[in-house]
Amino acid sequence: MTLRNFFALFACLLVLGCDNEVSAPADTTESMAETATEPAAKPHYEPWGVDLGANNPDIQPGDDFWGYANGKWADENEIPPERTSHGVWLEIHERAEKRVRGIIEELGDADNETGSSEQKVGDYYASWMNVEKVDELGISPLQPDLDRIAAIENADDLAAEFGRQYFVYGSSPFSAGLGINPKNPDEYMINIGLTGLGLPDRDYYLDDTERFIEIRQEYLIHITQMLGFANYRDPVEYADSILALETAIAELQWIRADRRDRDKTYNPTTVTALKEQHSGFNWAAFLESHRLEFVENIITNHPDTIEPLIALVNEQPLDVWKAYLAYHLISGNGSILSTKIDDANFAFVGKVLRGQEEQLVRWKRGVARVGAQQGLGEALGQIYVDRYFPESSKTQMLELVENVRAAYKERIQDLSWMSEETREEALMKLAAFYPKIGYPNKWVDLSDITISEDDLFGNARRLREFFENRDVEKLKTGTDKEEWFMMPQTVNAYYLPNWNQIVFPAAILEAPFFDPNADPAVNYGAIGAVIGHEMGHGFDDQGSKYDARGVKRNWWTDADRANFSSRTDRLGEQFDTYEPVKGHFVDGRFTMGENIGDLGGVEVAYRAYRLSLGDEEAEVIDGVTGDQRFFMGYAQAWRSERRQESTLNLLKSDPHSPPRFRVNGIVRNVDAWYDAFGVSNDNKLYLAPENRVRIW
Repeated sequence: MTLRNFFALFACLLVLGCDNEVSAPADTTESMAETATEPAAKPHYEPWGVDLGANNPDIQPGDDFWGYANGKWADENEIPPERTSHGVWLEIHERAEKRVRGIIEELGDADNETGSSEQKVGDYYASWMNVEKVDELGISPLQPDLDRIAAIENADDLAAEFGRQYFVYGSSPFSAGLGINPKNPDEYMINIGLTGLGLPDRDYYLDDTERFIEIRQEYLIHITQMLGFANYRDPVEYADSILALETAIAELQWIRADRRDRDKTYNPTTVTALKEQHSGFNWAAFLESHRLEFVENIITNHPDTIEPLIALVNEQPLDVWKAYLAYHLISGNGSILSTKIDDANFAFVGKVLRGQEEQLVRWKRGVARVGAQQGLGEALGQIYVDRYFPESSKTQMLELVENVRAAYKERIQDLSWMSEETREEALMKLAAFYPKIGYPNKWVDLSDITISEDDLFGNARRLREFFENRDVEKLKTGTDKEEWFMMPQTVNAYYLPNWNQIVFPAAILEAPFFDPNADPAVNYGAIGAVIGHEMGHGFDDQGSKYDARGVKRNWWTDADRANFSSRTDRLGEQFDTYEPVKGHFVDGRFTMGENIGDLGGVEVAYRAYRLSLGDEEAEVIDGVTGDQRFFMGYAQAWRSERRQESTLNLLKSDPHSPPRFRVNGIVRNVDAWYDAFGVSNDNKLYLAPENRVRIW
């Protein structure tokens, strides 16, 4: 985890768990004439915005609403071998990916000025595509790091290397990540916590069911293979030691629900106190190699794990720690080393952990690398929005945000379970939501980065160091609330409680999610529910701990918090019963925030839709009512299927529920859905009115 990436612990993302290894269609040609100024004249899905060809009318809406809306599509479309999932989200991503590739290749063919953003983008991609050069170098780019690890002589050297690993895509049992101060949104702080596992979650080490035992056996083979690339002596023996070491770390790791609890993870202290209370570890060496020697105040996220981790550091033989560091260094850098290492790394990480049958073709991975947040995504983003994001979309989106905000206000005012004292604070927070639409108002200056067309490893390392240095400087200068934590070409959205901001990159504002030519009911059901979802994070079980300014403060009366918790607990109990993989259930506490966001998002978006109609009923189109179109738009937005391995992985690591349950688990709590589709107590999803959860 890098300093910059620590932000993800504090932001609530719409689809944190969706696949990053997405791909474009086989036909990769696209006319550059397709620009933001030429919108389609008709809805993406004719005639009014929902893909009726995906619908399975043989399924009763009240038995499986996701299947009713998406069942035929699911039956007729297999997940391609290079993916772990597919669906509407990936359809939109592919469109953005294809456009980004066109931009990159166009820049690569141009005669660009040395040092320009255009030169850097073109040459970084060229260095990625130069497989012959990468294969020629083999593992040699890592040799200085491997030599430094091999030269570790004592615990002080080890502590320093733990800190350094963040800059070289390695691993450490201790994290030191950049986060916004929960008590002061104007400053950053360092968060110290437990990390260091090579598998997705503690259950992968501690669960003795057959599937996890098989994964651990495959993990041993993988570690052995990675160490073999470095000609490590006794790689089989060291693989056993590394797995045992990580198992010991996993035993200390908090359960998933506790790791997302903002109260339990907020433990402010000072570096001086940390050194005094936990003197068995050289914190000075750790922080200095992490370039954080000047830091005075910190937050410990998992305080009761620090002493056991220190004991583990000191008890384990130094050679085991060195092998652990070497393994993670090789695996963490696998994608920028030789094809042989890259393919071997994918065989475990891609195939075993995610069920991905084939590696993505190289150009797709290159587009993702160059356009990443810690790549040259800012440079690409500027071109992307110029070509593909019309100001009209931003205007329409801002109007939708305000309509959803008005609906949220109405619902908060009508809550019977909330006191006036708490209601006043909630309305203040709602009014203070700051929407960011499309792209940043200012862009990160990338002029200091040097990119060479024949040095992939060096390019990746220099980019890493640039962004890490930038984050270190943030600790000295304070926060900039205009900063974005996603690129415009990213298909996602997020809420940041510390700044009370809802953020929607340009790429998510595309059909069929946001279709200017679709029926309004569909847009409210799709992007309207996304807006409501992100607003809902401000009022979920964790976001509700922050006030209108983004300060972590209890603005609730005790009675109101108890009323709120009783409702959220019931929602969690519902989700605990959902079984996406046989024998493995959704964790209702872990997914609580996202489930609250989904439920509130649908309720509020539906109310906003009804408000938009005034006193009129929506037109019936092709026999489908406006309310039915709304809910079908919502279900279509979650048209996605995953491989079983990926689903299991995400059940253990992703706070979002699987897509099917983001539909079925939500609509069964919404009264309007029952009315729209005539759902009765004969249907499988039916809940008696007194058992339906109503929060916002």
